[in-house]
Amino acid sequence: MNSAAPATRSGLLTVALVGAEFGWGSSGKLSAVLSALHDRPTPPLRFIGMASGLGRPLLAEHTVDGWYDLPDDPGRMTLAVDELVRSQGVRAAVVVLDGAAATALLSSGVPTVFIDSLPFLWSEGDRAALPLDATVYCAQKSVELPPECRTVLADARGLRWVEAVIARPRAAEPEHGSRRDAGRPYRRALVSLGGLRAPGLDPEHYPRLVVPAVLEALAAYGIEEAHIAGNLPGDLAGRLIDSSAAPPRTTAGPLGHGAFLDRLGACDVLLTSPGLTTLLEAGGLSVPTVCLPPQNLSQIFNGRYHSRALGAELRVPWPQDVLVEDEALALRSEGENHALERIYGAIGAAARGDDRQHIGHALRDGVLDALHRSTGVGRWDTLTTTVGTGGAAQVADALLEVLGATVHSPDPSAPPAPPEPREPRVAVGAEATRRRSPRAFPPAP
Repeated sequence: MNSAAPATRSGLLTVALVGAEFGWGSSGKLSAVLSALHDRPTPPLRFIGMASGLGRPLLAEHTVDGWYDLPDDPGRMTLAVDELVRSQGVRAAVVVLDGAAATALLSSGVPTVFIDSLPFLWSEGDRAALPLDATVYCAQKSVELPPECRTVLADARGLRWVEAVIARPRAAEPEHGSRRDAGRPYRRALVSLGGLRAPGLDPEHYPRLVVPAVLEALAAYGIEEAHIAGNLPGDLAGRLIDSSAAPPRTTAGPLGHGAFLDRLGACDVLLTSPGLTTLLEAGGLSVPTVCLPPQNLSQIFNGRYHSRALGAELRVPWPQDVLVEDEALALRSEGENHALERIYGAIGAAARGDDRQHIGHALRDGVLDALHRSTGVGRWDTLTTTVGTGGAAQVADALLEVLGATVHSPDPSAPPAPPEPREPRVAVGAEATRRRSPRAFPPAP
């Protein structure tokens, strides 16, 4: 533990928050859920945070009454969670993608709402890492769901399909998902790299390969102003900007969740490593979006879903001599970690190798081509509207349910409470191998 928090306050219900130490998407989802709770009448609540060291700055705009580190060792983690539950009077928890923490909380008798934003990833090799006995298992709807995922999720005791867990846009939404300045060339760009904390991958490797190529492509396109957002280590961003033919006004620095959404709503185009939360938030604001090369397994899926939903190839893949995506996908039948080892190894080898100039040229050309293709897209909200945007409110309602509350938002436009758990309908497909393309997944009504 590293942060002293006051003892449990009389009359307050204490809720623990946990986000996976992997990128910033988990903290963005926690932020969205906290905002949804703020928008509805609730019993008096107090929040404490566990783990989530990477994402704590993104939650600075919310009141969290102390943060506590957790050990990595499962046995020591269980003991630490037990002590926190007792000393802080924890009544419920919301956990995003951290299966170990969710399991420890459940073992301590804490009703736990688990948010699984990547249900399309899982196979039998991942079963042991998932808290399938969570009090409420909120699986975020996906445009596609491979059959092997359905087999695993069928055993989730409290399974509930929810819409995209993202914050409501703070800027005015464009009408009917079209771009506010459609037909005009882009002048302001936002480059998002996310949390850049992947086990087994040096945090400098991905930016060193990708950022110079992106900046050169933006300058060649005619971008006048660009900001690089992400958890870039040290002065790396400045060095990459200084060594590149960057747009005239290029800045860099991490952004809190609210500040990121504000910057996103004001830009002309987003170029992002394809984290799902970022893609859904951009779709909610109808911001033109180009997917940079994937950093991990889920981003391969996300980039493909994004392009399919919009009907245009807006991904910039790695050159084939760096990574063949289908080879990485084929390894997931043994569990996500096997595929991640291949992806991290490929990125690391490319960053350390002698072909960085060749790779940079290929990525620059790919980014420039994608920017030009993107101008032909008429709607940018297709991915987001397919899965809906009410997930944060639905998770907030699930939390209030496990707290024993029956409080609902007075806002008549707010999404209704989610239905009882049900199996999603999956369209019947053909191929029977594990490497088949994912089948269509119509969101459950």
